[in-house]
Amino acid sequence: MPLPRRGNGTLVSASALLWGLQFAFLNPSVGLLLVALYDATPAQVGWALAAYNISGFVSTLIVPTRADRTGDYLRPMLGCGVLTVLLVTALALATSLPVAVLALVALGGPAGVGMGLLFAHQRHTGASVPEIMRTRAFFSFAWVAGPPVATLLLGLLGNRSVLWSVAGIAVVTIAVTLALLRVRGAPEGGHPARTADDHLGRVVRARPVLLLVSGFVLLASANNAAVSSTTLFVSHRLGLGVIWGGIALGTAAALEIPLLLGLGRLSARYGPRRLVAAGAVSGVAYYVSMAVLTGPVELVAAQVLNAAAVAAVSGIGLTVFQEVVPRPGLASGLFMNTTRVGAILAGPVITLGGLPGLGYSAVFAACAGLALGGFGLVVASRSARPSRIAA
Repeated sequence: MPLPRRGNGTLVSASALLWGLQFAFLNPSVGLLLVALYDATPAQVGWALAAYNISGFVSTLIVPTRADRTGDYLRPMLGCGVLTVLLVTALALATSLPVAVLALVALGGPAGVGMGLLFAHQRHTGASVPEIMRTRAFFSFAWVAGPPVATLLLGLLGNRSVLWSVAGIAVVTIAVTLALLRVRGAPEGGHPARTADDHLGRVVRARPVLLLVSGFVLLASANNAAVSSTTLFVSHRLGLGVIWGGIALGTAAALEIPLLLGLGRLSARYGPRRLVAAGAVSGVAYYVSMAVLTGPVELVAAQVLNAAAVAAVSGIGLTVFQEVVPRPGLASGLFMNTTRVGAILAGPVITLGGLPGLGYSAVFAACAGLALGGFGLVVASRSARPSRIAA
């Protein structure tokens, strides 16, 4: 049973914004920094990012699950903030590629778990769906603003400026986490280590959870492939300037934030699963429209469907996992990793755009198929009940 919430909503929102900014600055810039600072080849960049993502995948399962043992998510989150400072300091001072890759694997993977721990803390302390969605909106806003600002810093102040900026943001994040710890007081209480370990084994083998995870992996794969292909689609298929790709994606990102807030309120009336299913249908409609549209007006108008799909799946989706999986840390970890696995599976889908006779319309047609499959799996998982899994 969740404990009474003694945390401060402003502190939680500030923490979400700061965690979002850290990795909105860093993650899109990692490949560029590896090339600029350590003369990495494209192949070396690929291997380095693969190792970084594998570390993140493993950490996102292990760290939150261990936090579930005690019910204390803020202290591990504080550790993630410290690791972020150590990571960017190591990257800024490293003189060789192997040292930089070691830092990404040993420090970067665990550091990236911080945001999931914040969501787990909210769930554990009884936050409502609208409150979690509001937190998610702050995180999304950081990803709207972060990459353009990071690019500006790279151009004006040099490559290492992004790293030192992330270090500064991480220091503020640590201060906010300390403030949350003071508001919370004593640890929330926990569960024996054996219970957490046994529960992990039951959860990952439960059929409803496997269906839910698989569905979200397909939805994340479709979204990743579509985002990665939009600019190429605009230039190759529509014959427009690449700026239209930026306009389209920027429109979707701007619409996503108010939609997140609105869906948080609607979840109480319709339920999170129905909203996720509606979002998946919206995604199918978006990918189909992208495969057949012919001009910039339709391109921008279609972003309403895109924003609705992303807001529902990435926003409400977390609460669905938290309903099905009683452990808040494990639920957040599984949800975050669906995005990582989806990004890997998106690679072969994107290659369809380069095949003779297909082009980038085929990418969006494939995305429609993935989203439809994801919709079917999410609907099939509705038989899952938290009590069944926890038993």
